[in-house]
Amino acid sequence: MTTNEIGKKTTTNIQEKANLIWAIANHLVGLFKPHEYGKVILPMTVLKRFDDALKATKKEVLELNKKLDSQKTIEAIKEGLLCKKTGYDFYNISPFTFENLLADPENISDNFDTYLKGFSDNIKDIISNFKFTQTLETMHKGNVLYIVIQEFNSKKADMHPDKITSTDMGYIFEELIRKFSESYDEQAGAHFTSRDIIYLMAELLVANEKDHIKQNGAVKTAYDMAMGTSQMLGCLDEKMTEINPDSKLSLFGQEFNPETYAIAKADMLIKGGNAQNMKFGDTLSEDQFANYEFDYIISNPPFGIDWKLEEKIVKQEYTKLGYEGRFGPGLPAISDGQMLFLLNGVKKLKEGSGRMAIIQNGSSLFTGDAGSGPSEIRKYLIESDLLEAIIQLPTDLFYNTGISTYIWIVSKRKSKDRLGKIQLIDASNCYVKRRKNIGKKRVDLDDASINLISQAYLDFKENKYEENEFVVESKIFDNNFFGFTKVTIESPLLDENDRPILKKGKPQTDTKKRDTELVPLQEDIKVFFKENVLTYNPTAWMDRSKDKAGYEIPFTRLFYKFIPPKESSDIFAEIKYLEKEETKLMKELFGDDR
Repeated sequence: MTTNEIGKKTTTNIQEKANLIWAIANHLVGLFKPHEYGKVILPMTVLKRFDDALKATKKEVLELNKKLDSQKTIEAIKEGLLCKKTGYDFYNISPFTFENLLADPENISDNFDTYLKGFSDNIKDIISNFKFTQTLETMHKGNVLYIVIQEFNSKKADMHPDKITSTDMGYIFEELIRKFSESYDEQAGAHFTSRDIIYLMAELLVANEKDHIKQNGAVKTAYDMAMGTSQMLGCLDEKMTEINPDSKLSLFGQEFNPETYAIAKADMLIKGGNAQNMKFGDTLSEDQFANYEFDYIISNPPFGIDWKLEEKIVKQEYTKLGYEGRFGPGLPAISDGQMLFLLNGVKKLKEGSGRMAIIQNGSSLFTGDAGSGPSEIRKYLIESDLLEAIIQLPTDLFYNTGISTYIWIVSKRKSKDRLGKIQLIDASNCYVKRRKNIGKKRVDLDDASINLISQAYLDFKENKYEENEFVVESKIFDNNFFGFTKVTIESPLLDENDRPILKKGKPQTDTKKRDTELVPLQEDIKVFFKENVLTYNPTAWMDRSKDKAGYEIPFTRLFYKFIPPKESSDIFAEIKYLEKEETKLMKELFGDDR
């Protein structure tokens, strides 16, 4: 069974679990507003998962803690021994569990506070990022804390790692966050990307080395600069394990939203991974992984969102560090920071081997004039031969947007046949329709569509792939195909007799007639000027001192298919047919007298 098939099977089973957990919110009606339910449900779900994981060793941990305290054991050593006893990188040394908290209803608030304070510091950090203290006060005053804990003790809320895998738990969190977002009228896609997209990204990242990993295993690192609940990293880890169970992928991520960061860190603790690699903060202005390099980067950073809050620090890094920093190639418009994340990823790719799959919207392909920040970023990627492929995804694939989106594959280890070239893949017609929409997500990528897109990528040739109703088209271009020189065209200032006005023997420029031409890099500028300008303006000349190089990727135009309009005779026949149908309908409605 493939990763995507496992994911779909899991989704069906786990959605029911998520719905049951969310139903606990019925006890919050009146006390909390609907958009606040997640502030209770999400942290309580995380805490219950910790509680279930620690249940089997609870008695032994309490005994060990008492013994270590009596021996006045050094705190660092004590923490290590307690974690070894639990089998996880966390513990709880309070006498309480979710189950025995119910034994004393009158003191449940104080006892629950003791229970929370009994956790190891890494769990306290998670609780802190949920901003749970005030929520608990409201629950206590409203007399719902007991009933909520009681509900989380039911069989439907059993979240022991042996019964619910990390993958399943990821789905539960996704579904809970989606419900929370919908009740808050917030874009669910701001928090996570659906699994089908991630599985395609993961496949593209490892596609050309699957055989090597299968035979030899791999020890790699992976990073997500906008990790949300860390599901992209989790799916990539699944992919590596699917190829070779002995593979080892160390995961690193940064997230700005405190709640989703808390979930990501909790998930990593349950997995037994290094939760210290999950960092909180704004990636653009508070980079937690400066000087790190990674084998893989997989990410869906926000697009269409301004970077005004980060502007000062980003511009300081750009000015002071240049190419030694992350943003040396240029800065995009302040209204959209997605290309800053792109540059952040490029900087963090391991030299000679790193590969990145990152989501961008269409603006990264073409916005910005020659010499502008976006154009200079494209120029840097293309002239440095880092851009390997761009895949156009179907519209209506994301939860929160129906616009065209693209996966950019950036590589610091292009194969020989890809050197100096860029592959564009149009996969906009490769999808299956959903039976039921989720937000703006109306289509999915199933295994067949992912396989067809991957085949087009791996083949690396100009071809049109058709399978059932799927259509994928691949085109290959030289790097310089996307470049152009913006040349300034000048015309002479004329006198009343339409003769050029000269100064020191040179014609004076008529600035009102100044124009520009975009000359493809693959064409000779002098030949282009002669054929396309002088033919129509024989007195014009080029001011080459104003030349600017630019790059754009006109994806839509390159895959445009001309559909000829109907013949006039066909249109006339269609009109006559509709008139007859109208007459027939009118007779049926009003009788023959009309």
